[in-house]
Amino acid sequence: MQHASFAGLALGALGVVFGDIGTSPLYTLRECLQAEAGVRASSDDLLGILSLIFWSLTMVVTVKYLSFVMRANNHGEGGIFALLAILPRNLRASHASVTSADLLAGKPRPPARLKLVSLLVVIGAALLYGDGAITPAVTVLSAIEGLAIAQPAFESAVVPVTCGILLALFALQSRGTGAVGRLFGPIMLVWFVTIGALGAYHIARAPGVLAGLSPLYAVGFFAAHGWRGIHVLGSVVLAITGGEALYADMGHFGVRPIRLAWLALVMPALLLCYFGQGALVLREPAALTHPFFAMVPAGPIAFGLVLLSSVASVIASQALISGAFSLTRQAMQLGYFPRMTITHTAHHTEGQVYIPQINWLLAVLCLLLVLGFRHSANLAAAYGIAVTGTMMITSLVYYMVVRRAWGWSRWQALPLLLLFLAFDMPFFAANALKIVDGGWVPVLIASGFTTTMLIWQRGRTLVIEQYAERYPLYAVALPELQARLHSRVPGVGVFMASNATHVPPILMHFVERCMVMPETSIMLTVTTEGVPSVSAERRSDFSALGNGMYRIILRFGFMEHPTVPSALFAVAAEHGLPIDLDAVTYYLGRDSLLATQAGNMGRITETLFAFLSRNAVRADRHFGIPPRQVLEIGVQIDL
Repeated sequence: MQHASFAGLALGALGVVFGDIGTSPLYTLRECLQAEAGVRASSDDLLGILSLIFWSLTMVVTVKYLSFVMRANNHGEGGIFALLAILPRNLRASHASVTSADLLAGKPRPPARLKLVSLLVVIGAALLYGDGAITPAVTVLSAIEGLAIAQPAFESAVVPVTCGILLALFALQSRGTGAVGRLFGPIMLVWFVTIGALGAYHIARAPGVLAGLSPLYAVGFFAAHGWRGIHVLGSVVLAITGGEALYADMGHFGVRPIRLAWLALVMPALLLCYFGQGALVLREPAALTHPFFAMVPAGPIAFGLVLLSSVASVIASQALISGAFSLTRQAMQLGYFPRMTITHTAHHTEGQVYIPQINWLLAVLCLLLVLGFRHSANLAAAYGIAVTGTMMITSLVYYMVVRRAWGWSRWQALPLLLLFLAFDMPFFAANALKIVDGGWVPVLIASGFTTTMLIWQRGRTLVIEQYAERYPLYAVALPELQARLHSRVPGVGVFMASNATHVPPILMHFVERCMVMPETSIMLTVTTEGVPSVSAERRSDFSALGNGMYRIILRFGFMEHPTVPSALFAVAAEHGLPIDLDAVTYYLGRDSLLATQAGNMGRITETLFAFLSRNAVRADRHFGIPPRQVLEIGVQIDL
């Protein structure tokens, strides 16, 4: 049974983890051969390109990610935000050393500031959004272009059909992968077996192409072409796009099933396909215009390959879209993104979520890219800079993890970093040359997401710090509250608080204006830990403050969805609080941002933060609180 489960995970990984990198043969060798006018399909040039592809897959995917980076898991979860969570807290943000005594004395707490590593992770995550917008467009467009190869009369239908498939793909996201997801693995198994078999067939007809396995041909390629060869390197990177998905989806399948699937099937099939295309081009130079579809003769077989390619490309796109949902969810939980609607699409899998705002934003971006670029060759010019930027950032953050979290010495960690950067930096530099030709697209998308995350994180930090300054600690506030109260009213009130050490601002505001308070008053703080999930033992902290007042802290992991009523009921049952959940009133704050020049944030950035705050999902929906039990209290602040 254990072996069957392990095999099932490996099969599932084929459909989710390897969808993007598995469909790269559709366009990679074609783009490499056409990247530079001075590079022809001569034997040495072609073998040099194939050598670059082979060693890129080996060193970046097999060595870097599977052998090293995937060791850095946060309780089994991977991805760039999980990598950040492994680092000690003091490396993520700088906090001023203000003691409790200082706060009691009224000394203000300067706002926390992001450190360089956190900024790098935010940029890396934003680049993944750019990659997530381009990948569905270029992958589906490349597959549908096979229609024109099989039947030139269909050329005018390529763009409309691509747009229709993308629209259908995004429209189906709300249904979740569910039963359809179980088909992904077997379909991708057929895909890898097919492309591997086609490659093996053509290699058998020109076995000399296997000489490209030697790194001497990669070195000789640059010796022959010099700096002009850097343009080809910018296309070689297309072979490893999707490598970051191996790390990001590690929590869904585990390290060993992913490694098994890669080494036993995916990598051999990809290499056979690439070298098979190379063997075909050596025999028939005319095939370089689209070497993948040229591997089969025109007719029914070609249409069959187009159909299989289209299905595989949709699966690859699905993986990137789902990855964008997971990335957004982690960013929200870690405080880098406004609250959005999260729908769980599978009861048995925590990670399968749907976020409509991100879904339709990506849909619009994909359609605009297809309509604007119209050909996958044009889109390929925009492809690569996002993923290479993220890969380079991953290497830098991984170095900090092994140094600061694992205690490696510099002489142990630095050579590994230099090895990773020896591949990451040339790839990034090569793709940076494509900025004018379309590389500005993912950079523009990433800039938008980076700005959003930084403004949101900065604004939320300033809100919390301002509350800490304006509203006192419990030791100071409780006597003041008692002095202001005229009476206690029947019922249970839960006052939400972002700071566990200070009295909730909405409670102070409520008592100041109404001079009453519920008989049972609970100050509730919900925190997100830097781990995927929190154990039942660490879920809550409970303190009785006396006179019918209680303080409760609920903890959730960044991969969990915080459902406050059920968690509150568990705490109440454990400590004997007589609470009727249906009769509880939840008091929520509603910040009204003034956005004047008087604040520390600035009018423009505060206006943008106010816009994000107004359009964020309401706290009651985010925390699973019934709207009929909510009472909102507005507070005006200027950041």
